[in-house]
Amino acid sequence: MATRYVTRSGKDTDGDITKLCNQGEAWSPRLKADAIRDIENKVHDYFVSWTDGQKTPIRVVNGTSGKYLRTQRDGSTKNNLDDLDDC
Repeated sequence: MATRYVTRSGKDTDGDITKLCNQGEAWSPRLKADAIRDIENKVHDYFVSWTDGQKTPIRVVNGTSGKYLRTQRDGSTKNNLDDLDDC
């Protein structure tokens, strides 16, 4: 299983995450559906990395309107997918 670090995220007009990105990486951008499949099938792990070397895993969540991507809740906003720069 390969680890992929996410530095940016694509969002639609409602603010929902549509893709994960890391400029310069061959896999980027990765559409939401493909990233969900990668995580569920244990093909790739996705993380948001912090400037201090920590990393926060990106998880698949089953919501009322379907599956979506979210970082693990940890009390910080600096690693939330919604708060990353757009790609």
